[in-house]
Amino acid sequence: MSKASQEAYRKIRAGILSGHFPAGQFVPEDEFAQFCEMSRTPVREAIAELVAEMLLQRSDTNRVFVPVWSDDDDDELFSLRAMLESHCAARAARLISDEQIAQLRTHCDYIDRAIAASDGPDVPGFVEGNRHFHAVILAAAQSERLSQLMKFVVSQIVVHRTAEQYSRADMEQSQRDHRDLVSAFERHDIDWARALATTHIRRAAAVYRAMRQQSETSVG
Repeated sequence: MSKASQEAYRKIRAGILSGHFPAGQFVPEDEFAQFCEMSRTPVREAIAELVAEMLLQRSDTNRVFVPVWSDDDDDELFSLRAMLESHCAARAARLISDEQIAQLRTHCDYIDRAIAASDGPDVPGFVEGNRHFHAVILAAAQSERLSQLMKFVVSQIVVHRTAEQYSRADMEQSQRDHRDLVSAFERHDIDWARALATTHIRRAAAVYRAMRQQSETSVG
């Protein structure tokens, strides 16, 4: 993507995750362009990338909207993600470089600062640090096929909404998982890395399900 398209991608993605563009609502291309304060050309390229990542979806009539995820969709995404993340971690444990391990430590330090923010946990910072952490693991796995599959399965909307419901204790537990993964990678322990990644995703799934059930109870 061009620099302008990357900026449009960043702005639209942030708008989706913040709820500025509600799920299920059709959004004209002009509205995205106005939101980004850009011409339609870079916005069109950004939309195509977001559709590929499933943060946006096209209807049969080619209209763009933020997808609505059902309970079954969410459960399946977490199950698929657990399988892919465990495979990714196992490959990374075998192939990861010292430089990439250092990058993981840097991202962990960033997440620590987000959790310990003086006015309460910085959720966007936590989500961003988490995204970068897992991106390094995916790069270390050295599999283009896996990278493409992960792009479709890892819904950043679900990741963001899950993190929004995390207590500080939940975030700290997630961070302990991250630190343990770094230890497993340092030792190139494939089985340990695989087990940690599976537990990490299943823990996030449990928080998300609890959040969903609480929301349904409140509405009822």
